Amino acid sequence: MSDLLVRLYDLPAPATTLPAGVIVRRALPPERDTILEWIGSRFGRHWRSEAAVGLSQQPPTVFIAVRTQQILGFACYDGTAKGFFGPTGVDEAERGQGLGEALLMATLQAMAGAGYAYAIIGDPGPVGFYTKRLDALEIPGSTPGFYAGLLP
Repeated sequence: MSDLLVRLYDLPAPATTLPAGVIVRRALPPERDTILEWIGSRFGRHWRSEAAVGLSQQPPTVFIAVRTQQILGFACYDGTAKGFFGPTGVDEAERGQGLGEALLMATLQAMAGAGYAYAIIGDPGPVGFYTKRLDALEIPGSTPGFYAGLLP
């Protein structure tokens, strides 16, 4: 599957109702180490490194889903390259409740607010998840996982 292109200037309205007590918000700089440890332990060091880039921005380009000071999921932009959405992940025990969609929409809305007209979803993985809510287009000739040659 190729990378996906998403128009940010006509995003659909968020359709997800979050479970009671869950909020999605932009990460705060003092939360950096906690967030990076959480991402690294669940999704690995490569995603942790990409999120570190986002947490080094001002404002941070990382969003988190939290319930009573517990991280449930995250989403980033501009971590891999300018204009890229991701990585994003939700704790395995919290999946299926709309957190991934809420994180996706909050992040894409922030990208639109920052002046981006389009977002690239690189190496999209669950394509159906993205095409279900977004009118995403395949980018012909793109190379998903262009950074797949990373050092171990």
